[in-house]
Amino acid sequence: MFKKIYVEITNNCNLNCEFCAHNSRKKMFLSEDNFKILLSKLNGYTKYLYFHLMGEPLLHPNINKFINMASKSFNINITTNGYFINRIKDNKNIHQINVSLHSFDDKKNISIDDYLNNIFDSVDMLRDIDTIINFRMWTDNIYKDYILRKIEERYNIKIIGNTKIDDKFYFEYETEFIWPDLNNNYYAEEGSCQGLRTHIGILVDGSVVPCCLDYDGKLSLGNIYKDDLDEILNNQEYVAMKEGFKNNKKIMELCKHCNFYDRIKCKF
Repeated sequence: MFKKIYVEITNNCNLNCEFCAHNSRKKMFLSEDNFKILLSKLNGYTKYLYFHLMGEPLLHPNINKFINMASKSFNINITTNGYFINRIKDNKNIHQINVSLHSFDDKKNISIDDYLNNIFDSVDMLRDIDTIINFRMWTDNIYKDYILRKIEERYNIKIIGNTKIDDKFYFEYETEFIWPDLNNNYYAEEGSCQGLRTHIGILVDGSVVPCCLDYDGKLSLGNIYKDDLDEILNNQEYVAMKEGFKNNKKIMELCKHCNFYDRIKCKF
């Protein structure tokens, strides 16, 4: 059993954020047929599916249908940039929504007030149906102070660090990390990761990857549509990586260029 499995239902996004790694894969939307296969193959391996890896999940034309289908066997968590949150504002089958407020882009044809009010209004509807809400903000975002003030005004709360706004409603600070890339300046042979241990990721084409940061599928361990998950979890590469992490050793070269786990020390 995994604590969670990340499922990328699309690698398309409506934004072009500077902090994003920008996957170079062919842009796709997960088909309903493949989604059914995926749900069947993941049943029994986790209780939580996260519709997130790369891309904006709320762009998917079948987002509500997928949520409703998956919620019959799993708790559904969604991470979104917030622009299309009104598309799911009355869906009763979402366990948790994480809204990345640092995603606001002033180059889009929407003001920051309209962006925030759309999120606030949608979130308030979702809270009424018992969805957990988590606002996220990277600490060096240029709109941080304004967004914080708007949250404080809307919910009559003072944000001081990570803050519980209300029951099942949270604000969380995040700090930027270094995306794993063979050409970045970070390198460490020692280090651990919760990838393969508490979670795995599945890209829109079915590639199974160790974690949600393998944005281009460089460490693909198999394909969920071609292989049984048990086969993938027991292949030689998977086992070597997992054992390495248990022993504070990074086996794969790409992992040596990732500081995510070392930075937050297992905030999963």
